[in-house]
Amino acid sequence: MSNPGDADTTPIASVDQLAAYLEAGAKPASEWRIGTEHEKFGFRRTDLATPPYLPEPGTRAGIRPLLEALLAQGGAPIRDGDNPIGIKQDGAAISLEPAGQFELSGAPLETLHQTRAEMAAHFAAVRDAAGPLGIGFAPLGFHPLATRAAMPWMPKGRYAIMRRYMPLVGSLGLDMMTRTCTVQVNLDFASEADMRAKLRVGLLAQPLATALFANSPFTEGRPNGFLSYRAQVWTDTDNARAGIPAVMLDPDFGFARYAVWMIDEVPMYFVYRDGRYIDVAGARFRDFMAGRIPALAGHVATLGDFADHLTTVFTDVRLKRFLEMRGADAGSPAMMLAQSAFWVGLLYDPAALAAAAAELADIRWQEATALRAAVPSQGLEAPFRRGRLRDLGRALVDIARDGLRARARRDPATGADESACLDPLAEILAGGPSQAEHWLARYHGPWAGDVRPIFTEAEI
Repeated sequence: MSNPGDADTTPIASVDQLAAYLEAGAKPASEWRIGTEHEKFGFRRTDLATPPYLPEPGTRAGIRPLLEALLAQGGAPIRDGDNPIGIKQDGAAISLEPAGQFELSGAPLETLHQTRAEMAAHFAAVRDAAGPLGIGFAPLGFHPLATRAAMPWMPKGRYAIMRRYMPLVGSLGLDMMTRTCTVQVNLDFASEADMRAKLRVGLLAQPLATALFANSPFTEGRPNGFLSYRAQVWTDTDNARAGIPAVMLDPDFGFARYAVWMIDEVPMYFVYRDGRYIDVAGARFRDFMAGRIPALAGHVATLGDFADHLTTVFTDVRLKRFLEMRGADAGSPAMMLAQSAFWVGLLYDPAALAAAAAELADIRWQEATALRAAVPSQGLEAPFRRGRLRDLGRALVDIARDGLRARARRDPATGADESACLDPLAEILAGGPSQAEHWLARYHGPWAGDVRPIFTEAEI
């Protein structure tokens, strides 16, 4: 979400103004950047429990001390009331998910080589700060051990509102908030038509991304029957704001259609005013614009409010002033980088985008949603046309590799282009295990049915 102090206070006068706000994100190709966001679970080394915001008596393992240790390395605090809940860092930001999952929202970077370096620097900084506190971090799609009740809650006002509202609209929303981690890549568009083309490819290929990056096969210490339980959780979180909305695949979809969908179909959570969050969960943004919400009497809807509302949509691809690809579980650093490489390769080279669009052209909404429902348990073996999803994966990863080679962004040190970042995906598609399958083999083999070693083996 936007930081409260940075909100745009321009009053909203029309839907056209909202469409123009979104369209203002368009950039020429020379200014397109890559923003990678990734989350990870903290764990206390003494007992593998999730660190609370404030350390328990007699311990040092807490999220607030960790933020303070990272602030000592540089950056400016982000606060919610008196509590530090994040850090601004030279175009990037560290933030907290509801149960203290640590997230880096990476800076807008030009190449995947820079993304790799940013990740390495972030992980090193977190290790330096977390080590003396007895905290480790493991990037996994769903918490493999803890119950929902055992997960702590961070002191962020919007999360208190979501915590109350989520059980009203789905049975797994609190699990989504507290027990999942993801990795996503944020990419630019040049125009409304370019946005539409990238959004369509992104949405139709998200089930494949979910299968490729599946990394959540355990719940409360046992196999859960899924490869990506995180993806399964999203099927019963809040379907009014998640999944693959049919409207986004309409041929005439654009900024104005999206703005109308946002204000008419997606319920609000909150409005931020005077240092506090006003709970209006379930209300419609259009009613806010018209002054019809009693709890907001005297408040005028602004572009900053609309920007906040955009962050409360959890579709598999989220449209803001850029596009967010959201279908993947958190995973190893190599797989996090591969997630960004996959989408950059498909979407940032015109020939690759056209080839990907042609590969996906005849997939309809019903087929896409059915595939999305199948992949949490079946992964790459989910039926697709006359074969398996793995077949589509091979085609799209080949297209992405061609796209990265065409970009010809070379590592200054080695001269290599970005295409090698896709190698982990090629290995999986050639028959190697996904991350989830790897962990299941460890569980049934060397771990002898004990999931706890996953924390140290997956640790960054």
